[in-house]
Amino acid sequence: MSEDTADVPVGFIGLGNMGAPIAQRLLEWPGGLTVCDVRSEAVEPFATAGARVAADPAELATHARVVCVTVIDDAQVREVVTGPAGILRTAMPGTVIAVHSTISDRTAGELAERCAEQGVEFVDAPVSGGGPGATSGRLAVMIGGSAAALARVRGPFGCFADLVVHAGEVGAGTRMKLARNLLHFVSFTAATEAQRLAEAAGLSLTALGKVVRHSDAVTGGPGAIMLRDTAAPVEEDDFWFPILGHVRDLGEKDLSLALDLGERLGVDLPLTRRARADLAAGLGVAPPALDKETR
Repeated sequence: MSEDTADVPVGFIGLGNMGAPIAQRLLEWPGGLTVCDVRSEAVEPFATAGARVAADPAELATHARVVCVTVIDDAQVREVVTGPAGILRTAMPGTVIAVHSTISDRTAGELAERCAEQGVEFVDAPVSGGGPGATSGRLAVMIGGSAAALARVRGPFGCFADLVVHAGEVGAGTRMKLARNLLHFVSFTAATEAQRLAEAAGLSLTALGKVVRHSDAVTGGPGAIMLRDTAAPVEEDDFWFPILGHVRDLGEKDLSLALDLGERLGVDLPLTRRARADLAAGLGVAPPALDKETR
């Protein structure tokens, strides 16, 4: 933590399911914490713990030079930043507004332009890790913004995150979060398909869940294949070619066996069919790089 950021006063707007545990981690921040929420019951425990309470975002911005925002959607973020009682009404030049809410990257770009008119930095800084990650200080933060803004927020963010990634310019943090959540929720959908197959086969779903969580903790789950710096087809002399080729072969075999089981049990498995059809190309080791008939 650099000397110029160690004592920066921090403000936090939005003390809901994600905001509250993140803000709790900032109570001991050396520069002090000011909080704001429309619900009095949400700010009460922070006031008791020593945080300053602001009546609205504009008042909060008079006390803070880094302002974190964790509200529900684009409309609420716009209101908090640019509304009649918004941050920009009072924010001093050099203030950094960091939005942890998942919003449109276009909204992030528009708000950054509006903030720049007043000399205020805007970063989109969505988080990953949920409530447990916030409580334990192990969130991942994906930042879209300038290097200067990143330097200002890195210290406070270290209170609640153990991974801070500079994704690129404003909007890049949000785009990274959307890609991450695409994997998250598609995986959830695949999990429901797997449960239907397991249930039809007379298996314990809770036992299957234990196996999935155990093995994913060891192998890394879907993230285990996300180590290349490109999604382009893999050249045959590339280090990854035999590794991903092995993943493809195992995957196509196991997916075929699952489809056979589903057919015998009368369970439709559309995601499984799509996965078998797309796995090789997705991994970058599909024909014509390899002759499918030789596999």
